[in-house]
Amino acid sequence: MSDITVLGLEGTAWNLSAAIVDEKDVIAETTATYMPASGGIHPREAAQHHANHIARVIRETLKKGGRDIDAVAFSQGPGLGPCLRTVATAARALALSLAIPLIGVNHCIAHIEVGRWKTSASDPVTLYVSGANSQVLAYRAGRYRVFGETLDIGIGNALDKFARSVGLPHPGGPKVEELAKQAARYIPIPYVVKGMDFSFSGLTTAAQESVKKNSLPDVCHSFQETAFAMLVEVTERAVAHTGKNEVLLAGGVGANARLREMLGFMCQDRGIEFYVPEKRFMGDNGAMIAYLGLLMYRAGYSTAISDSGVNPNYRPDDVEVVWL
Repeated sequence: MSDITVLGLEGTAWNLSAAIVDEKDVIAETTATYMPASGGIHPREAAQHHANHIARVIRETLKKGGRDIDAVAFSQGPGLGPCLRTVATAARALALSLAIPLIGVNHCIAHIEVGRWKTSASDPVTLYVSGANSQVLAYRAGRYRVFGETLDIGIGNALDKFARSVGLPHPGGPKVEELAKQAARYIPIPYVVKGMDFSFSGLTTAAQESVKKNSLPDVCHSFQETAFAMLVEVTERAVAHTGKNEVLLAGGVGANARLREMLGFMCQDRGIEFYVPEKRFMGDNGAMIAYLGLLMYRAGYSTAISDSGVNPNYRPDDVEVVWL
């Protein structure tokens, strides 16, 4: 069954993407990105953007792919409800019209699996960091278990919220990263790790207050150093607990060079391997949805239309990992 080909549709938030993959590589991919005029992501505006562009994105991807597909995979959750529903509707229509299986996948697990596919990672502890999600996961006993996670907002949303408050445009994370490079000193901000979980809302508020008395680059640097140290601490504890010898970084915030550096130092100190896929597979993308769909299809899994409703709060540890 080496010739399996799957189309994946991703549209959980701002990025709409369709991709076709086979066992070896990405065959074709097309994206259309929603950019808010101001502020953060507006769910209904993003959903309308996806509705306006999804037919073209699918059509262009199928044309570039130039081959028949065996199944259609889509993000069933987690994500923004209006966006998820728009993409799920298109996935259902396509699967029904082509008379091929439909496969609803967990967006978080798709980040892990594309990371494993595009690196040499085999059985890693994964730090998954994106706008809405911040989790430390590892495979154990048939599921991806969550060993630690945010108690409030994701690190990406925390960075974006702070950036908006000081007048930086969306997306704020890359702007904070650039400003942090100009910093002259570190300013203490609340470091909140509770057991194996972490919290970013208080840190964000403290940074917003701190910028009234300190330079913006210094606060950006301090925000990053504090938040990333929290993430690395919990990741290291998960490594110690599980006894695994690999760490995988996944999700859009994983593009941050300082976070990569800090995780790299931790892994070097412990004598374990550190993996990061190339940047195109870090943010939300159709290829990761298609690839997880391929793994699930190969394992004999499909989603009935009656079971294809979206779940904005779909947890990765709710998924039975039938493909490993």
